[in-house]
Amino acid sequence: MAARRIWSSTPVRLSLALVALFALVSFASLTITYYVIRTPLEQSLRDTLNQEMAGFRVVPSASALASLVRSQSQVTQPEKRIISYRLPNGVVVGNAALIADREGYRAISLSPGSASIEGEYFTLTEVLHGGLLTIAVNAEPVAALRRIFTRVFLFSLVPTTLIALGGALVLARRSQRRIDRLEAALNRLARGEFAARVGPIGGTEDDLSRIGEQIDAMADELESKVAALRQVSSDIAHDLKTPIQRLTVLLERLGAMADLPEPAARLADQARAEAEAMVRTFQALLQIAQIEGGSPRARFARLDLSALARTFCEVYEPSAEETGHQLICAPADGPLPVLGDKVLIGQLFANLIENALRHTPPGTEVRVRTGGGDDEGGVWLEVSDTGPGIPAGEREAVFRRLYRLESSRTTPGSGLGLSLVRAIADLHDARIELGDNGPGLRVAIRFPPIGDRDAA
Repeated sequence: MAARRIWSSTPVRLSLALVALFALVSFASLTITYYVIRTPLEQSLRDTLNQEMAGFRVVPSASALASLVRSQSQVTQPEKRIISYRLPNGVVVGNAALIADREGYRAISLSPGSASIEGEYFTLTEVLHGGLLTIAVNAEPVAALRRIFTRVFLFSLVPTTLIALGGALVLARRSQRRIDRLEAALNRLARGEFAARVGPIGGTEDDLSRIGEQIDAMADELESKVAALRQVSSDIAHDLKTPIQRLTVLLERLGAMADLPEPAARLADQARAEAEAMVRTFQALLQIAQIEGGSPRARFARLDLSALARTFCEVYEPSAEETGHQLICAPADGPLPVLGDKVLIGQLFANLIENALRHTPPGTEVRVRTGGGDDEGGVWLEVSDTGPGIPAGEREAVFRRLYRLESSRTTPGSGLGLSLVRAIADLHDARIELGDNGPGLRVAIRFPPIGDRDAA
């Protein structure tokens, strides 16, 4: 997977493209140079043949031409130059005879032994005095030129291309490591880890360094604004919590007055219930702020997710019976270790089960499951119901604070249950997913595997 990711990265692809362009241009330049040199060399050999043929044309008769061919063939090696004249009577004179075969013509030496002559030749044939005169010159200079350019290609261009490719991959991998630093910081910021920074990424002051500096500056500003916003909401919740609690106490005293009329007593009870709901809302806001601050991490320890699931199923079984729900607990048989805060993970179970019981009609089924050994090696918990569920378009919105579905506005609650669940999951680096249970809602939370250092 890592190798595929490197090969598909932009720096590596750009490097490969540049090396391919270099190789293509070099090959094209070498090929053009080869043909520029070869063309006049071939033309020179053909001009030589034409000049020799012009000398033979001036001979007055076939017998004189045969004598001239014999005399020149005695001092000419057929491996370099072939002279062959087939007389009108079929007799062949010269230093070689040309015989047609499947591949064209084959030259046979007329010296004792009649050995075949190997090699490539440029030939010129003409009918003179009723006979056929053929002159051929060895094409070895052209073949030698081809061999030279082949060596240049094999021992110069190919090694140079391979060296350039290796250097490009080294530089591209270095650039990819810097890009990975940028990507990792952006991913952490996208997950809400506003303390994430790119930091120094090495190399010269180039565009990647400037992008890293801009990301860090953006993260500084974002962290400052988010911290200020959280502090404001925390301060508001903290400042209003105390007077609302005092208001609750006053309403309790009011409701306990003996001479209070019955309608007023009912109103006092309703007002006290609303005040208590407001206290719970502010308490949830304060707890979310505390969780997002990361302070509970100091209390992390090794826990058994299956044992916690069984405990909370037992705690909520009476509540489920009272509301007419069927609570089914199906934890894994063996222990499922996670690293986390026992109180917060317990509250996560409680919020999910309470949400399912509160927002589904009587007679529906609520199922609690745990398991392990997923594709990422971690463990998971799942709470599902057979109620109305949440529309796909609103599943991300329900994690916002104080957000409530239109269909659930008549049921008790503050709209902070799933916000608190998301905050607890993020604190434990867990991933939360809302899905369709067909019918109903399925909430799955996947915890990362415990590393060797954490497990120790």
